[in-house]
Amino acid sequence: HIPQCSPAVPGEPVKTDKISRRGNWGNQIEFILTSVGYAVGLGNVWRFPYLCYRNGGGAFMFPYFIMLVFCGIPLFFLELSFGQFASQGCLGVWRISPMFKGVGYGMMVVSTYIGIYYNVVICIAFYYFFSSMTNLLPWTYCNNPWNTPTCNGVVTPRGINNTLANVTRSLVTGAAEVAVEVVNKTKRTSPSEEYWKHYVLQISDDIGNFGEVRLPILGCLAVSWVVVFLCLIRGVKSSGKVVYFTATFPYVVLTILFIRGITLEGAVTGIKYYLTPQWHKILDAKVWGDAASQIFYSLGCAWGGLITMASYNKFHNNCYRDSIIISITNCATSVYAGFVIFSILGFMAHHLNVDVSEVADHGPGLAFVAYPEALTLLPISPLWSLLFFFMLILLGLGTQFCLLETLVTAIVDEIGTDWIVRNKTVVTGGVAIVGFLLGVPLTTQAGIYWLLLMDNYAASFSLVIISCIMCICIMYVYGHKKYFKDVEMMLGFPPPIFFRVCWRFVSPIIISFILIFTVIQYKPITYNDYVYPGWSLAIGFLMAMSSVICIPIYALYKIAKSEGTTFLERLKNSCKPDVKWGPALNEHRIGLYATPGSEGEVEVRPLKEELKEKEDEKRDEISLTIQGSNGSTAHNTTPSA
Repeated sequence: HIPQCSPAVPGEPVKTDKISRRGNWGNQIEFILTSVGYAVGLGNVWRFPYLCYRNGGGAFMFPYFIMLVFCGIPLFFLELSFGQFASQGCLGVWRISPMFKGVGYGMMVVSTYIGIYYNVVICIAFYYFFSSMTNLLPWTYCNNPWNTPTCNGVVTPRGINNTLANVTRSLVTGAAEVAVEVVNKTKRTSPSEEYWKHYVLQISDDIGNFGEVRLPILGCLAVSWVVVFLCLIRGVKSSGKVVYFTATFPYVVLTILFIRGITLEGAVTGIKYYLTPQWHKILDAKVWGDAASQIFYSLGCAWGGLITMASYNKFHNNCYRDSIIISITNCATSVYAGFVIFSILGFMAHHLNVDVSEVADHGPGLAFVAYPEALTLLPISPLWSLLFFFMLILLGLGTQFCLLETLVTAIVDEIGTDWIVRNKTVVTGGVAIVGFLLGVPLTTQAGIYWLLLMDNYAASFSLVIISCIMCICIMYVYGHKKYFKDVEMMLGFPPPIFFRVCWRFVSPIIISFILIFTVIQYKPITYNDYVYPGWSLAIGFLMAMSSVICIPIYALYKIAKSEGTTFLERLKNSCKPDVKWGPALNEHRIGLYATPGSEGEVEVRPLKEELKEKEDEKRDEISLTIQGSNGSTAHNTTPSA
């Protein structure tokens, strides 16, 4: 392992291994917690447990962990090492091969889409969180103005409602009893489902029928954007401190809910449903496809966030170790969340005397309908509801921080002027305001339709294409041997042979498999019984294509602008690494990067900054020489700017 700071010697410049202009993480824990917060999101709670239960329970774990080892961890390590080596965001790193910079723009487009709708989900969690601050959860009974005659609660009303129910029952005739029987045979609607549809969303009948903006949700959206902005007000310096809470507290809540869940009657049945292996399903290609897709999307590959977060690391940080820690933590969280979800769903199924499959759900249906309804059966239900929605808020914010930071870092690195670097907060505020305004249509009565459309199309197969092209560019266009040497220069050891094989062959093949699987398994999106019209699906495909189309458009632009008389010459020149490609700090530019006379071209910091740093170094030299005169050994303690 190469030391991060070499000992200070009187008369020699002090090496800091820090980029004062861009900033760095305060320490390594901040980076790991931020990356865990980014990777561990709402999908771990509302998608993985359901996928596991649908795809063979415990048997699903086998393909899941196979895909983690052969695709998840290698891609995670590739993106971290890529961002850390260049100390640039998702646009700047493409100095490696400028023709492929469109991949960086594609990542920005994907992060923009996800950032818009993800904060709407967080704002709905905020709404439920505020609604839980009461002694009786509003979705407990069917006696509210928004309830319909088909509403059938799991909790029996007390007091006057009971008396009315008894009077009504005594007056019921034989014909009415038959009618009641018919109603019971139809699917019941729960109070939580009616609260969600008729009160929170006031859902319209069609995606094109926007209706009015739901002001309470709009207010919560403003709250969630303000929270995200305040946490990122000083970039990674402030968000790095916030993650100490946002990345760790969800585990406290999960553990509290887990202990509460497993002590309930019927919890074991729910957990059995979740884990009982159905080994015959391992031979089903859909199970392997789901496992690969879940790993890929859950880790946040190809969003640009991993490259961005790693770019704030010190150059010699061991990102190999970090990638293994973060990936395994993410997957372990998914498995753990399954116990929390299914113990409560098992309890609810036991209470209703139905099969667990009848109460199991995923996505918003689990977070805002099934789980909240199960919580109404518990004593002190508002407390458990507050905890659950607070956990969802924190899980969402951890991902949202990185999505916003990805966009801001890309803009600041790309423009790169002194003014924009100094006023990064203004850029953050501007991006947050635009994100809020673009999220307003999702707070209308048709908002949930658009939210699910974006979730299904904006970040589906486009991510797979982006990731595949990134692998091909680094391994085959730039050259695997050169990249392995770059990683060795940074870490002090070459990438293990397993990762070299995965990067070159295994991971691209698995990514291609995911893409083929996604296309074959494609079904038009529906929401409950609502079938999306053709024009809305066309918009979905346009969203998906908008990120991918950046790649060929920018490639053609770059080829046209490159030097050369023939097309092949221009193509070759546009693929060559930019002169600025390599470590950001001159002290790290050794070997291939220490070419004669390149310092002037390579240095990306302005002259003022350079002179200021030289003055600081001189001051350090003087102080260190004075300290050294009494025989003590001095080490560099220069704080980061």
